[in-house]
This record gives sequence, C-alpha cells and structure tokens, in this order.
Amino acid sequence: MRNLWIIAKRELYGYFTTPMAFVFIAIFVALTGAFTFYIGRFFDRGQASLETFFSFHPWLYLLLVPAVAMRLWSEERKSGTIEQLLTLPITTADAVLGKFLAAWIFCGIALALTFPLWITVSYLGQPDHGVIALSYVGSFLMAGAFLSIGACMSALTRNQIIAFIAAAAVCFVFTMSGLDLVLNFFRAWAPSFLVDVIAASSFLVRFESVTRGVMEFRDAVFFISMMAFWLFATTVAVDAKKAA
Repeated sequence: MRNLWIIAKRELYGYFTTPMAFVFIAIFVALTGAFTFYIGRFFDRGQASLETFFSFHPWLYLLLVPAVAMRLWSEERKSGTIEQLLTLPITTADAVLGKFLAAWIFCGIALALTFPLWITVSYLGQPDHGVIALSYVGSFLMAGAFLSIGACMSALTRNQIIAFIAAAAVCFVFTMSGLDLVLNFFRAWAPSFLVDVIAASSFLVRFESVTRGVMEFRDAVFFISMMAFWLFATTVAVDAKKAA
C-alpha cells in the first residue's frame, strides 16, 4: 500500500509540472459549461437542476478521459522508463494501481472544479442537492471505468495516438451498448439473456439512472467491477511486456 501511494503521488505531481494538466482542466470546465448552458439550453428549461450538465458527461469522457489515460503506459514504454520503473522493489499491481489512482484523482479534481455550476443553480432556484451530490459520485465512478479501459489500451502499445483511439473505441462500445439502435441488432438473432447482458453493460444506461437520483447498489458494483477487470487486464499486459 505504501508503494502504491508513493507512485500515485509521483504521478500526480508529474501531471502538474506541465501546462497540459491545466489546459485539460480548462477545456473540461469550459466544455461542461458550454454544453450545459448553450447546447442544453439551461435557461430555457426553467428548472433548478443539473440534469443537463450530467447528461453530457458520458460523451465528454468519451474523448477527454482516453486523452488522460493514453500516456499512462505508452509514454513509459516509448521513453524506456518502464524498465526502470519495474526494476524498483514494487509489484506490477502497485505500479498499475498507483498510476491509475493518480489519473483518477486528476479527473476528480477536474470534476470538482465544475462546482460553480452547482452554486449557480443553487442561486437561481432550489435544486435537489442530494441528487446533485449523488450524480457527482456516479460521474466520478464512471470516469474511473473509462480510465481503467484507457489504462489497459495504453499498456498494449507504445504509441499514444493508437492508445487514445483504441480506448475511445472500446469506451464508445460500452457507452452505446444500451441503446435500442444497438440492441435491436442483437434482438434479431441473439438469445434474450445475451441482449440483457449487453444492455446492462452500458455506461449510458447505468449513469442515466444515477442522474435521476437513483443509484442502486448494482450500478456502483458495475462501475467498480469494470475498474477491477480492466486494471487486472492492465497488470497482465504490463507483466507480459516485462517478460517479453
């Protein structure tokens, strides 16, 4: 555990030694505001709610979170520092979890900096603060699931662009899988249990229920399970590269 935190702090410090971290956060905050107020027509809706704000999160994460994840392992492999990292007295799991935790905290900081929207909607009306707080928790968990997929894709290649495209593609599949457009394709030939599994694996469907103020235990388990699976796959991929 101590090694995990050492790696996490080292990685998190590394984010803020370059302007890219601040650029990313500025873009994320600007896009969430623009999507909420202009595309989501916040003022025309006449509701003291951040439902519109959260409804865009899966689509923003689809592009922005893979951008954070693409450097996690690809950069280490390209620069050759991965060998140095893995020769330290730490386990591969410590390294994978430490780097993931730093990136997840970074995403959490970006998410937390959208708090002026919460203040704005509180000033304009009387929102349900419980629903908003729950939606922030759900959004943070969903960001972790997106990030774990990106970490795995980053561990498979030393090219950051390929890692970004692969992560965005896999995340897109998990985002869209619950829509009727996709499910109707499978309903034509697949057994019903398979259709149910595909529908249940959708980030979009899971997160929509959270933004309505209903976060069932199975939704939290789903996001945590996704993180556990993809981080395990990342550990296997890093070990395989180390042994090669």
